[in-house]
Amino acid sequence: MEGGVHEVDSSAFKECFSLAWRNPYVLRLAFSAGIGGLLFGYDTGVISGALLYIRDDFSSVDKKTWLQESIVSTAVAGAIIGAAIGGWANDRFGRKTSILVADFLFLTGAVIMASAPNPTLLIVGRVFVGLGVGMASMTAPLYISEASPARVRGALVSTNGFLITGGQFLSYLINLAFTKAPGTWRWMLGIAGVPALLQFVLMLLLPESPRWLYRKGREEEAETIMRKIYPAHEVDGEIRALKGSVEAEIEEEGSSEKINFMKLLKTKTVRRGLIAGVGLQVFQQFVGINTVMYYSPTIVQLAGFASNQTALALSLVTSGLNAMGSIVSIYFIDRTGRKKLLIISLCGVVLSLGVLSAVFHETASHSPSVSRQETAHFAQYTCPDYRSASTSWDCMKCLKASSPDCAFCASAADKLFPGACLISNKTVKGVCHGEGRMWYERGCPSRYGWLALIGLALYIIFFSPGMGTVPWIVNSEIYPLRFRGVCGGIAATANWISNLIVAQSFLSLTQAIGTSYTFMIFGFISVAALFFVLIFVPETKGLPIEEVEKMLEQKNLRFKFWTKRPDQMKKNSDV
Repeated sequence: MEGGVHEVDSSAFKECFSLAWRNPYVLRLAFSAGIGGLLFGYDTGVISGALLYIRDDFSSVDKKTWLQESIVSTAVAGAIIGAAIGGWANDRFGRKTSILVADFLFLTGAVIMASAPNPTLLIVGRVFVGLGVGMASMTAPLYISEASPARVRGALVSTNGFLITGGQFLSYLINLAFTKAPGTWRWMLGIAGVPALLQFVLMLLLPESPRWLYRKGREEEAETIMRKIYPAHEVDGEIRALKGSVEAEIEEEGSSEKINFMKLLKTKTVRRGLIAGVGLQVFQQFVGINTVMYYSPTIVQLAGFASNQTALALSLVTSGLNAMGSIVSIYFIDRTGRKKLLIISLCGVVLSLGVLSAVFHETASHSPSVSRQETAHFAQYTCPDYRSASTSWDCMKCLKASSPDCAFCASAADKLFPGACLISNKTVKGVCHGEGRMWYERGCPSRYGWLALIGLALYIIFFSPGMGTVPWIVNSEIYPLRFRGVCGGIAATANWISNLIVAQSFLSLTQAIGTSYTFMIFGFISVAALFFVLIFVPETKGLPIEEVEKMLEQKNLRFKFWTKRPDQMKKNSDV
């Protein structure tokens, strides 16, 4: 199908970038659609820094962990709906129209958030942004996949992953740039409207996906676009393969546009594709990536770095590593293959989470003690729970105090020396800073803080090239054409539901069982993800989209890499 099996090697990476002068039209399609990935990354990343300043502006947000989680996770809830609707809209109205709708939602959400007078309206804006993120997350890679030659499809879809991580990196840069500006978080959230408007204009000038057009009976339009995408010696074979695939689907299902979901699940190729695709999307979230992307500055503060600016600057490093990892993925995805990248990625993630768990355990068990002499220095601001305590306290116990919340004012001589446990509010914070002391509300001073940063960096370095990009690539190419939109929507919805669970529970988990045990849980889930990849995920490297369906039809699940038998390879290459 589609010209048989394409051999893929290191030249695929060079070929991808040679398109800049050989066929810039393909790159134009990929990067224009990829702005959806940029918006996806920006709007999911920007909230981590903006939240630090939203807490300063709205005291209700600062005091209520559940409200912080809601501001973060309502966008994810919107993304669940957006992904579900996006799957249907992609098949009904087309990939291009779905991207345009997502841009409108991005722009609307950015305007509402930038002008929000209270947390409620801010949450409404986050819902609009979430709807756009959900639609863009599954539509952009699908559009790129269907408009890319098979040899470079993985690399081009990886550019969407790069733009996602690039958007997250950009969000940290913008956060850092506006820390001193009036309105801080309003600029951070509102500026997302600019790339949304840019993509809307660019997509108006681009065509619909040729495969979607062909499926809708608009063969001439589809063939015209495919002749712009493929080299002259390949295009006729691609068109014949696409025609054969569509005719086979119509013969099997009839001309009706309605999809029978029960029959869909009973179809072996679709069922196997959904197991692999949905499983990858769920595990992508449950290994903990968005705790890092949504709460990275907070995690840095938990590691012992008190300043908002310091937390944002250090988080920028991890975000930059995430973007670099996506570039690595572009190079290796069509050379090493999807499955091997996933396995290498997960092994590194397990190691990194082990480091983080150990570091935060040491941080919690060796926090500075609370000195009655130091606390007495701020007698009128002493934490009420500490005043009535009969046992010795350390910083961690001080931060867990309630009614009212308390914070740790470090020693003026050395932040690791015994300090004071005081009431947590802006007045007391100012008094503490006025004496040249450091103020800790979410984490304690620690000599192990830099080890936590190393653990975060290792996590991102291993996660980004594999688990960061491969699930989206696999989901853009593993389903039959007729079901590609709806199955991609199902997988993306599963991703966002998992994302919501993680985003809504992370801070609560760290408070209930501690940061160390929270990362340990993610580590165990990562081990389960590794076994899942070994057993259920096929290798789609170099396979034309229509060929993937045949491969799924013939494969049996085995605890090893999915490899084609030599006789089967020969048979397929002769098709």
